Amino acid sequence: MSSFFARHLTVVGLGLMGGSLALALRDKAQTVTGVDMSAEARAYALAHGIVDQVTDDLRLGVSEADVVLLAAPVKGIISMIRGRLGAYLRSNTLVVDIGSTKADICEAMRELPIGIQAIGGHPMTGKESPGIDHCDANLYRDRPFVLCPSRRTTPAARDRALAMVDALGAVPIEMDAARHDRVVAAISHLPYLLSAALVATVSKEGEKDDAVWGLAAGGFRDMSRLAAQDLSMMGDILSTNTRAVATLLAQFRMQLAMMEAALIAQENGTLTDMLRPVRQARLAWAHRQEKTKRGS
Repeated sequence: MSSFFARHLTVVGLGLMGGSLALALRDKAQTVTGVDMSAEARAYALAHGIVDQVTDDLRLGVSEADVVLLAAPVKGIISMIRGRLGAYLRSNTLVVDIGSTKADICEAMRELPIGIQAIGGHPMTGKESPGIDHCDANLYRDRPFVLCPSRRTTPAARDRALAMVDALGAVPIEMDAARHDRVVAAISHLPYLLSAALVATVSKEGEKDDAVWGLAAGGFRDMSRLAAQDLSMMGDILSTNTRAVATLLAQFRMQLAMMEAALIAQENGTLTDMLRPVRQARLAWAHRQEKTKRGS
């Protein structure tokens, strides 16, 4: 694999993810430009040497770039691609997004002018604290970075995107957009809704008895963490992956119904039989994670 270098790298969206991208690729580009509507984010990025220059003008920010990374919210990325982005780009520019859903974004990428080298991406990483002031050059290191090539993705564009992922220290995983969205619906989007439903249920109990909040500890903390995620971000994600998430919610309801039936019937053996493979699956996943961590 050839090493990654950009003559002019532009990052659109200077939040945690975009700022971390710019920081991680700082020495892999001759010039780094940051594009963001927030004056505070632009000022921070410039003052801390995360980028060389900043602008709130998309055209000015991308017109000289040979690599453009789209680190905006999902619907913002789609809006940019379907708007004027393609008209602002030079021929043969590599465009990679890092949105959390891929099918709608990759579909929009097909509308870009011929000659623009676009490929969908999704790094499986992040922090609970948003904002460029929490950016981290090592945020992507050793983390999976999904790439979703399309029929329009040239071998050269694919190779350059893979080289960029390697420069981040991330682990590239290639799959089609539809498969990606099904997978992340199970491991990310469904857990968010389950966490939210848990907090909603416990909140109702808390209205009746304040001791609920006084006694809430590790189990509730761990299970409820995802419910605190940004509503605008999660709204974008869920609204662009509705079918996959709805399918999994239906499957989850079936699991709950079977557990409820066993509880009501006081069939402890049946419930234990249901929970045993679940426990084994969780332990196997944890073992796999630990083994991967030791091998990295």
